[in-house]
Amino acid sequence: MKSYTEYLFFNTEKRYDILNITPQVEKAIDKSGIKEGLCLVNAMHITASVFINDDESGLHKDFLDWVERLAPFGKDKYRHNMTGEDNGDAHLKRTIMGREVVVAVTKGKMDFGPWEQIFYGEFDGRRKKRVLVKVIGE
Repeated sequence: MKSYTEYLFFNTEKRYDILNITPQVEKAIDKSGIKEGLCLVNAMHITASVFINDDESGLHKDFLDWVERLAPFGKDKYRHNMTGEDNGDAHLKRTIMGREVVVAVTKGKMDFGPWEQIFYGEFDGRRKKRVLVKVIGE
């Protein structure tokens, strides 16, 4: 069994954003040379997310609106912000949207269902963060 590790870096201009990272993950799988196995994609920051869904802008706006209703921004809303932070909401949004995804690799490609794509969800942007891509298999 082989493994391959690559890090992707993101620094969004907006505090909240959703980016399609499927092409970057596909390139990492190609570089790995692995034809059959699994690919883990993990947001390595506690205020960012990785998830799988449809690449449709209305849906992305719905996600951002939904998590904002569940965990609205506000310095006075969260005990975490008493430490001098202002991102208590971002920690909760990340928990709602998820930390990582695992995708089967078949014949060297991600084995997706219809419309599935991988997304990076940013909930406390405007600074550099990384995502781990780990491919294991043969």
